[in-house]
Amino acid sequence: MYDSLRLSEMIVSEADRAAVVVDERWVDLQIALSDKRKYPIREFNSFFEAVRRYVDSAKNDSRIHRNVAGAVHGLADFLASERKRVPGKVLRDAERLECLLFDGYDPHFDGDEPPSL
Repeated sequence: MYDSLRLSEMIVSEADRAAVVVDERWVDLQIALSDKRKYPIREFNSFFEAVRRYVDSAKNDSRIHRNVAGAVHGLADFLASERKRVPGKVLRDAERLECLLFDGYDPHFDGDEPPSL
């Protein structure tokens, strides 16, 4: 007979755990954006990495967690409207996350360019 806690741990997938982390990092980023003195690069990078881990863990899933989709959908537009000055790398990475999550590819090759380029 399975212990109920052990059974619930088995049901929770890696993607589910990664989605929780994305949600936490999204809240951290939103809180950090409220401080108008300097741009929260560290918090954005933490969010970026959490989404990348989620994409890697959910690549075989047919569905996307709603909280992750909500955080990433329109991210670049949200960040651009949140501040007057947003670092270019942040906007590029936000668009990159949208491609990774919704289109399934990374537009940033960084040394892995196709032979035709």
